[in-house]
Amino acid sequence: MMNKKSLFRNLLLLLPGLITLTATAQNAKLIQGNPIITDKYTADPAAMVYKNTVYLYAGHDEAPAKQERYVMNEWLVYSSENMTDWKEHPSPLKPKDFAWATGDAWASQVIERNGKFYWYVAVTHGTIKGKAIGVAVADNPLGPFKDAKGSAIITNDMTRDTNISWDDIDPTVIIDDDGQAYLFWGNTQCYYIKLKANMIDQDGPIQKVNLPDFTEAPWVHKHNDWYYLSYAYLFPEKIAYAMSRKITGPWEFKGILNEVAGNSNTNHQAIIDFKGKSYFIYHNGSIPNDGGSFRRSVCIDRLYYNADGTMKRIVMTTEGLKATK
Repeated sequence: MMNKKSLFRNLLLLLPGLITLTATAQNAKLIQGNPIITDKYTADPAAMVYKNTVYLYAGHDEAPAKQERYVMNEWLVYSSENMTDWKEHPSPLKPKDFAWATGDAWASQVIERNGKFYWYVAVTHGTIKGKAIGVAVADNPLGPFKDAKGSAIITNDMTRDTNISWDDIDPTVIIDDDGQAYLFWGNTQCYYIKLKANMIDQDGPIQKVNLPDFTEAPWVHKHNDWYYLSYAYLFPEKIAYAMSRKITGPWEFKGILNEVAGNSNTNHQAIIDFKGKSYFIYHNGSIPNDGGSFRRSVCIDRLYYNADGTMKRIVMTTEGLKATK
């Protein structure tokens, strides 16, 4: 039997290892960077770079614990100058700010043009069955925003390719090099239109983009000489993408960019360049204990391009960007 003196000596020998394990655990906690917001559930991220600041716009998941339904009554906005430290600002927009809408702060995106900031949103229409796309405007990326048009840009009766009432969701917008703006959106079918210079009116007919196993969440961006159309693929959703030399296509399917995001059935992405690096912004359901498909959380990891312009598959991490800060 070990005497007290031997036991004490052995404990002293173990002490450095215990200290190292404790320090390692504390360090791991310090460098955990995903999700980037932990005091609220955030979903459907969109990001915009303006004057050396990233503005992150997200929906607010408010479903009570254990309830499997979407409850989203407002959009949230955060800003950062380094992609790791995020400041929350007052909610600048709610569905009730559109007199013609009844609710549902679904996916959205903000873009700047000529000093104005245009916020394209998906909401439930008050008099036309189904989801609709509207636009708000502000003089500042933090708002206040107000309805720019007084009516929806797109309503469910304008798209007849599916029998569902939610195919007009997830707007994404891009201004091409020649100044022409395009609005993409869709669920089960991807659509796009040209926008007039005022950024609120449709300019020409609705066009379709046929993509393999398109579910929803299109995001269009340009990098070097390539256009990229990424989107939620299959269900539970992965992110896949296609590439083109022109914003109007033809689009060549390139495969999966991001796997299923943890325990979230949906997957919704934003892709930006900031200070010489590329980033993939998405959501998962990783906040314990009630995170999941209806209580999601925004995360960020690096995105890398291959020499031929294709994108490398995203590596989703717990450490996020703080590990390399």
